[in-house]
Amino acid sequence: MTKSEDKKPPISKRPKLRLKQREDRGVMLRLVKRMFRENAHRFVRQYAIAIVCLVLIAGTTAFLAWIMRDVIDEIFVEGNRTAIVTLPIIVFLTFVVRGFASYGQGVLLARIGNNIVARYQRRLFEKLTELSVDFFADNRSAHLAARINQNVSGIRDTLNLTITSLARDVLSLIFLVGVMIWQDPILSAIALLAAPPITIMIATLARKLRTVTREVIDVNARVLASMQEAAQGITVVKAFTMERPLRDRLEVLVRTAEARSNRVAAISERTTPVTEVVAGLAIASVIAYSGYRAIVFGYSPGAMFAFITALLLAYDPARRLAKLQVQLERAMVNAAMIYEILDLEPRQADKPTARPLVLTTGEISFDAVTFSYHAGEAVLNGISFTAPAGRTTALIGASGGGKSTIISLMQRFYDVEKGAIRVDGTDIRDITKASLRTQIAYVPQSPYLFEGTIRDNIRLGRMDASDADIEDAARKAQAEEFILRQPLGYDTPLGENGITLSGGQRQRLSIARALVRNAPILLLDEATSALDTRSETLVQEALENAMKDRTTIVVAHRLSTIVNADQILVIDGGEIAEGGTHEELVDRPKGLYARFYALQTRRQGDDILPLA
Repeated sequence: MTKSEDKKPPISKRPKLRLKQREDRGVMLRLVKRMFRENAHRFVRQYAIAIVCLVLIAGTTAFLAWIMRDVIDEIFVEGNRTAIVTLPIIVFLTFVVRGFASYGQGVLLARIGNNIVARYQRRLFEKLTELSVDFFADNRSAHLAARINQNVSGIRDTLNLTITSLARDVLSLIFLVGVMIWQDPILSAIALLAAPPITIMIATLARKLRTVTREVIDVNARVLASMQEAAQGITVVKAFTMERPLRDRLEVLVRTAEARSNRVAAISERTTPVTEVVAGLAIASVIAYSGYRAIVFGYSPGAMFAFITALLLAYDPARRLAKLQVQLERAMVNAAMIYEILDLEPRQADKPTARPLVLTTGEISFDAVTFSYHAGEAVLNGISFTAPAGRTTALIGASGGGKSTIISLMQRFYDVEKGAIRVDGTDIRDITKASLRTQIAYVPQSPYLFEGTIRDNIRLGRMDASDADIEDAARKAQAEEFILRQPLGYDTPLGENGITLSGGQRQRLSIARALVRNAPILLLDEATSALDTRSETLVQEALENAMKDRTTIVVAHRLSTIVNADQILVIDGGEIAEGGTHEELVDRPKGLYARFYALQTRRQGDDILPLA
């Protein structure tokens, strides 16, 4: 901490600071209530048993202090032979009860905590799969995963800290203070003078820690995200000799994270020296005063020993309680960041009145659709067209013209700004997203494969597909030949995103996944872009068979793949520049399609537009 950070705020700003502190306390209190409301009722029996165990720990701890008076007076002062047998047995049994109670509460709270973490991991994954595509466009996936990984334990820690502190530490302190007061009220008053200064100091540090903890979480998430991105893109890293620049960038993040973590440690551990000094002064004063009274006035050594034992045993729960607010602040910052994600509402949420899509013919129409990813930068400008049912509509044009955006809007990854998209005359905003997407098979430009075997990845297209269905789809996608060459065939595990396969092989698996879905609407976004000439020819034949009797929208750069389309639309600047069949468009010598075709067939023409 710098000197400027330790200075008190100006008097004029203090009312605002106090208001902010009250608001923060209110937010944290609501957060704790929410956590207990969502979780406590699920573990009533387990928490009840754990609390009983914690009460036993607190009670046995206080009992050990209380019995020290009889141990000293009966055995060492009075020489009671019976007590030599009974009191050690009682002490031993007390430790046995304490040990089993500690084991019980430890195991129960760990199980509860693990279950809470597992449930929130499920909730987070469910929420992430519900959120719209634009959320992931705004948040880097690696950073998001790293942040969640750090935050997910916050709710567990908050609940467990609260339970153990209230049922063990608070009760232990109350019981031990009760023993101290019972033994000697005056000495108790001396010892308890340490409480107010420690409480004030902890409250001050907790406020500072709240902001710093969030900063540490964010920076650590960036560190983990950078490592994950480097691992995912290792071939690019090595191909472009990016090792040194990435190490330098990571070094800056690591140093920042280290500095922030050191700051958190410095703030968190400030409680230790102050607590030790104040508690040491109180304990030393009690020992000195009790020793003086025992020597001068002949007070019972048993009572003094019991009091000092209770005081020393009370120090441990008092020390934990002194750090409790600091620990809770850190845990609740993590918990709050989890709820920030859980409370997000999908931008493309279903309407309350949304109904399932009942497909009749499968006709798709775009009616004056306008859309932009960023305000003022329209990608589509009032585009209108109809994709006839059971026919193939091809979209071509220069990159950035809006072709892939049409594919995304069709699946309602985004909502249109103006106009409407209809399936069989029904606005897709009036039907459920799930029912819409189950009627669509989609092959993206960049294929993505998931953890699991080749068979598992194809089956993701339709989870009830049989092995025969999967193998038939693979054959139609011209994928079976290379699949059977794999070590375990269809049951071969894939590396991350199928890194051991070529781009064309990954694309053919993606096509097989779409084919096994057997949906009435087929969307192909550059489906053959990653294939070599031989594979493209084979897959194109398979796709032509798959497109029969299906409403198909295909985005393509290679015109050879769409010459047989029922209609071809040329997209330019977010608008439809021209449309027709291949023969009709080629016969327009000054049309965009004719120029694209001339370029790809290596015929020279005027003002040829590149397919960049």
